[in-house]
Amino acid sequence: MNKEQCYALILGASSGFGRAAALALAAEGYPIIGVHLDRAATLPAVEELKSKIQSYGVRTLFFNANAADAARRAEIIAALRTEFSERPGSGVYVVLHSLAFGSLRPLVAPSREDAITQSQLEMTLDVMANSLVYWVQDLYAEGMLLRRGRILSLTSAGSHRNLPMYGAVSAAKAALESYTRQLALELAPMEITVNAIRAGVTDTPALRKIPGNERLIANALMRNPNHRLTTPEDVAAIITLLVRPEAQWINAHVLGADGGEDAIDITWWDGNAS
Repeated sequence: MNKEQCYALILGASSGFGRAAALALAAEGYPIIGVHLDRAATLPAVEELKSKIQSYGVRTLFFNANAADAARRAEIIAALRTEFSERPGSGVYVVLHSLAFGSLRPLVAPSREDAITQSQLEMTLDVMANSLVYWVQDLYAEGMLLRRGRILSLTSAGSHRNLPMYGAVSAAKAALESYTRQLALELAPMEITVNAIRAGVTDTPALRKIPGNERLIANALMRNPNHRLTTPEDVAAIITLLVRPEAQWINAHVLGADGGEDAIDITWWDGNAS
């Protein structure tokens, strides 16, 4: 496998998990295609990220666009068509879906105006789950997905745990995990593996938007047997393992990357074995 031909497409590349993964994969020698949505105030940080990626000597293409917008997706696919036509044998080896944008409103409320709307519910599902399917559909139809490649997405314990105002995001995460299994089935003839990574509570910009995030952080610090939060770098390290050829038989799974946070409840324990 010539890594120079194996591009990593990262949806949501400018911060959090996407940023950490872009740096980790670049360090491994993979060219990076980053799709991000940033305003002028945060663009300097994006330029800094691009410089760090380029310092690894890999090809870097960044697109400041809404990854969930069909028209912008078509424009990026067209640009990739040109990119790969100029570099025969190249294609997308890794797709990482790290989009975190949704509505945090209750499903029901005493006042109908305070409950989530149909458009907000559909937008949340579209951005945080459906968009993975649409990107894979287009890449597959264009012949851009490389055989034995990797498709990865970021899920959370929210797929099976519920919090106030988290209903739409919880549903989106559950759908994302279902899409993971279905895409693994349908892409098996190309030996492309599809997995979702269930990260532990991580202090990212997305977490800070959740009402009551301080309580989430405190609870995670108590429940996690390591008594620390997950970091984007923890998850990026798992991603670098999953893209290796040796990980070919890991497929259609939701993989925990949380230090045991979701599986172990030790809120009652003081940490002493005796």
